[in-house]
Amino acid sequence: MQTYFFILAALLYLGCVFLPANNRKTIAVVVAIAWLLHGGSLWADVIGPGELRVGFSMMLSATLWVSVAAYWLENRNYTLDGLRVLVLPIAAVTVILPLLFPGNMVPLDGKSPVFLWHIVISILAYSTLTIAAFHAVLMVLQESHLHGKSYSRQHNQGAKASWLAATLNRLPALLTMEKLLFRLIAFGFFLLTLTVLSGVVFSEELFGKAFKWDHKTIFTMLSWALFGLLLAGRKWQGWRGRTALSFTLIGFAVLLLAYVGSRFVLEVILHRVIA
Repeated sequence: MQTYFFILAALLYLGCVFLPANNRKTIAVVVAIAWLLHGGSLWADVIGPGELRVGFSMMLSATLWVSVAAYWLENRNYTLDGLRVLVLPIAAVTVILPLLFPGNMVPLDGKSPVFLWHIVISILAYSTLTIAAFHAVLMVLQESHLHGKSYSRQHNQGAKASWLAATLNRLPALLTMEKLLFRLIAFGFFLLTLTVLSGVVFSEELFGKAFKWDHKTIFTMLSWALFGLLLAGRKWQGWRGRTALSFTLIGFAVLLLAYVGSRFVLEVILHRVIA
């Protein structure tokens, strides 16, 4: 039954991509239904009696589940329909990933409560910075579109606006988008800091040392440093525009490599079962 729910959620996500933008209520309702199916199926699949399923597919699926919620809430306050065509197709793919790559079950007996909190906080951090990355991509497209419109006006090329152009035209002003982006980054950085700190406690209890210098730790700390530098540059140097977008996308790419990338290599390529 869970398999059918996963597939149904994926189909609903994809269906929403092709709905006209003016059907906002229909889109909101269908996305909410897909999100509930996604979350319920994920919960039933991940949480077992005294054990927890872990793996790169679970992390990606949970991350996009929270990201869809962030899109849904943002779109109610601002006209950010462009996020729909970026977030929902990827969410549809990540919904069915656990069916293809189930990961492995980790017993919770003897594990510290910090372990669960560490996982929850890390998923929230991943999700917040994922939606920030989508936001940054949207801003890159918006900026390119604005320059393109300026060029077209100068050369009297008044061609009919494409679907993408119409979507980008409905976005808030770039300054508003930038403010939203930095709010997301600041919150994501706070959550990422909590992830690092809870990881230190968990590592101390499990391995007897604060840091276990593996790929996950190195990439996480590098991503944390990049986002921290971006926020500091914004505050004291007024960084914005392309600089801010580049830092956001590079920081997110590094963070993606921290857990999802390393787990993918270990599970899928090297076929190693790890906790």
